[in-house]
Amino acid sequence: MLTVVDADGMTPNGSLIDEIVREGARRMLAAALEAEVNSYLAELSGQRDETGRRLAVRNGFHAERTISTSAGPVQVKAPRVNDRRVDEVTGERKRFSSAILPPWARKTPKISEVLPLLYLHGLSTGDFVPALEQFLGSGAGLSSATVSRLTAQWSEDHKAFQGRDLSKTDFVYVWADGVHLKVRLDEAKACVLVMVGVRADGSKELIALDEGYRESGESWSNLLRDAARRGMRAPVLAVGDGALGFWKALREVFPGTREQRCWVHKTANVLDALPKSAQPAAKNGLADIYNAEDKEHADAAVRAFTKQYAAKFPKAVAKIVDDQDVLLAFYDYPAEHWIHLRTTNPIESTFATVRLRTKVTRGAGSRAAALAMTFKLIESAQQRWRAVNAPHLVALVRAGARFDKGVLVEREQLTAA
Repeated sequence: MLTVVDADGMTPNGSLIDEIVREGARRMLAAALEAEVNSYLAELSGQRDETGRRLAVRNGFHAERTISTSAGPVQVKAPRVNDRRVDEVTGERKRFSSAILPPWARKTPKISEVLPLLYLHGLSTGDFVPALEQFLGSGAGLSSATVSRLTAQWSEDHKAFQGRDLSKTDFVYVWADGVHLKVRLDEAKACVLVMVGVRADGSKELIALDEGYRESGESWSNLLRDAARRGMRAPVLAVGDGALGFWKALREVFPGTREQRCWVHKTANVLDALPKSAQPAAKNGLADIYNAEDKEHADAAVRAFTKQYAAKFPKAVAKIVDDQDVLLAFYDYPAEHWIHLRTTNPIESTFATVRLRTKVTRGAGSRAAALAMTFKLIESAQQRWRAVNAPHLVALVRAGARFDKGVLVEREQLTAA
């Protein structure tokens, strides 16, 4: 097949490289579908009717359809199978259904991951097709009706997720945060409450996600009580921003859980209480506290920060001194875990692209759609989450092991002490 290429290496359908990639994807998909059908027919080759004819045979191809992939739109014709076998229970004809390319598939999962991002950035479902055409070259299979059906399914997935049993999963550490999105929920101040945990094996998992108010103890209490009702055990340590209503709720529902304030939020709050000229040096002073060698050195760094800024900026210093215990709690756990426990980064990084940075979109977004899209966004993200460093130490934390300066204290040492 000849292809006309201009001086810039472009073809009528885009760049030559993109066209080669799409053609390669089309051929690989066609070969995989052929192999799947051949394997299916081979397994049934012994099943024949009274005249000796096979009950399952090839029957040409289905109509060509376009599949939206990460390589762009790919045209494919799926092989057709004529299966004359009858299900003895239902009495209906049996049908061949491709596991590679389901009958109604029009897109790959990668594109499904893009849809929540578009919605949470403020696009309506009707805006998806032109937005995707900008980088896919086609909106095939992504009509507003298709997106609406996806949203409805994702809402059901989120509902099932929120009702699942938590008694069989032990979350040792948890992070909590309230995320404001560019699409409005029921009220301007409403946000998405998110709780992520570290399991005993060191892996991270989304625990709960629902609408509420970031500073509301009642909103967080409802979330935590529901988790406890479904069997969630009290975590050893919880990490979050000091402004959250989460802390009041945590003390009511899980009073034995220790608290750790997020250093990213705390640093921002302290710097806001200082003039710009003092902020660079103060930021370095704060880093000396949370990057200290151990808790003893961190306490010394707090004293140094207090000495330098207390006289001129007492409010800024009070933000550290008043919360010193809950700012330095992470030092009582394995040194390998410190980098994970001093911030709410697992949540922050997941929502970095959709946090509210500018004015929200006009008109209220659908509450159910916003929650469904947010759930799908973080569900996709958690597949790429790494386990915490030294995951084998998480179970020891749950067991009550003691760590001195970040190092495990062995039983012999405890006995000698």
